[in-house]
Amino acid sequence: MNSEHQKAEERIAITNRKARHDYEILDSFETGIVLKGSEVKSLRQSDANLTDSYAYLKGGEVWLSGMHISPYKQANMLNHEPLRERKLLLHKKEIRKIIGKTSEKGLTLIPLKVYFTHGIAKVELGICRGRKSYDKRAAIAKRDTEREMRRQFSTKVKT
Repeated sequence: MNSEHQKAEERIAITNRKARHDYEILDSFETGIVLKGSEVKSLRQSDANLTDSYAYLKGGEVWLSGMHISPYKQANMLNHEPLRERKLLLHKKEIRKIIGKTSEKGLTLIPLKVYFTHGIAKVELGICRGRKSYDKRAAIAKRDTEREMRRQFSTKVKT
C-alpha cells in the first residue's frame, strides 16, 4: 500500500535513456540533490538533460557533473549556471557502499532519472558497467524478441 501511494506521488522530470542503452545497471540509489530555486522551476518544466552527465566522489561527498538545466526564463538576473556541478545528498552508509563498489575497475556512477517525490527533487543514481557494442546489439535483439512474444501472446488471448 505504501509503495503504491509513493508511486502515485512520483513524477518523472527527465530520464537518461542513453544510459540504459550504453551501460549495464548493477545497483541504484535514490539521492537528494542540492538545487537553486530557478533550477527547480526548470526541472518542473522538464527543461534539463542528463545525456553526458556522471557522478563522482570528492572529499567524502558525491557530486553530479554534466547535467544541463536550462535557465528559467522568468528568473532574469537571479538565474543559475546551466552546467554547474551539483551536490548529491546521501547517507554516509550509502556513500561508503558506493566507494566500495566504484573502486572496482570499470564501474561508474551514472544518473538514470530525475523525478519529484512529494514535491522534492530526487535523482536515481546507478552503479553501472559500460557495455560493448556486441552487448548492446544482444540487448536490443533480446528486447525485440520479448516484445514479439508479448505481442503474440496478447493476440492469442484476445481470440
